[in-house]
Amino acid sequence: MAVRRVYLDHNASAPLLPSAREAIIAALDLTANASSVHHEGREARRIVEAARRDVAALCNAKPEHVVFTSGASEAVALVLTPNWKMGRSPLTYSRLYVAATDHSIVVGGGRFRPEQVVMLPVTASGILDLKALADALAAHDKAEGLPLVAVHLANNESGIVQPAAKIADIVHEAGGLLVLDSVQAGGRISVDISELRADFLILAAHKLGGPKGAGALVGTSDVLMPSPIAVGGGQEKGHRAGTENYAAIAGFGAAAREALANLARAGELLQRREKIEQIVREIVPDAIIFAEGEERLPNTVFFSIPEVKAETALIAFDLAGVSISAGSACSSGKVGASRVLKAMGFGDTISGLRVSVGHQTTDEDIERFASALRDFVGRRKSAA
Repeated sequence: MAVRRVYLDHNASAPLLPSAREAIIAALDLTANASSVHHEGREARRIVEAARRDVAALCNAKPEHVVFTSGASEAVALVLTPNWKMGRSPLTYSRLYVAATDHSIVVGGGRFRPEQVVMLPVTASGILDLKALADALAAHDKAEGLPLVAVHLANNESGIVQPAAKIADIVHEAGGLLVLDSVQAGGRISVDISELRADFLILAAHKLGGPKGAGALVGTSDVLMPSPIAVGGGQEKGHRAGTENYAAIAGFGAAAREALANLARAGELLQRREKIEQIVREIVPDAIIFAEGEERLPNTVFFSIPEVKAETALIAFDLAGVSISAGSACSSGKVGASRVLKAMGFGDTISGLRVSVGHQTTDEDIERFASALRDFVGRRKSAA
């Protein structure tokens, strides 16, 4: 009899929620284009707009300020551009400032040229160096254009949560625009665009338990908007042309609705995180738990076993039927030195293992992780 596998890699992609699956299937049964004016088209439009309201509610935004995309990568490419419009007037952002620990898609700069991207340092805990940010923006030449700052709200590897409101104050005082990559934060901590004082947020459905292939750019208004990548039929108010994938959008809306309801259960995720950290400390007393003591996502543990390569541990866990990761899953399946750890000052000699859980994670799952870790460490001691 096959042993049930344990999935502890929710930061890479959360399991599809039953509610999202039901919404997708119901939408797939409808044959229409959401831009058509007949009954079927209006039904498709109703699905899209209901989902827009659910995604907006997740981050306390207005539905009309939600632009659906094919995922977070497209949302990043849309918003990270030098070319904007304030109403009908063009506006230029001449530099993009990013944190050294940001996701590779953000560090890549979107539609900014490489020489326009400025990398900002972080502390040993992975928190953006606020003085470095302030100094960089003070030195910014506004004669060339305005500054655009893009940072993660929560890091995909360490789970560290940035002091977004403080960052926003610095950015806005310098006349800049703040984009928060909220992909990992959405549904795990409160992501209130007003409280965070961000200008734009980026979300991905599959991190919430929705389908792959759906994301959103969420703003505080639709007066200041980036130039579109795709132009054509005028969908999404002209910000993103193309027939809406309303089945994926329906699943996104259902997942967002459930994620908002589950925010009240964040304490359950924190208990699981603390249990996993306790297990790591007991089995590997000299383990490093990165950013320990700082504000982190309640579902994420990023740790290192001294003198153990991440890929070695990953293979052992996988053979034991436990799925964890070495950090970002967006490197075509490659396992290598963590750019996040390098930016935090750990160099190439330390690699990290990431365990990320969800509300579906059970006590049995955590015990299976503990057993796999204990067996792995025991085999290494026996071989020494």
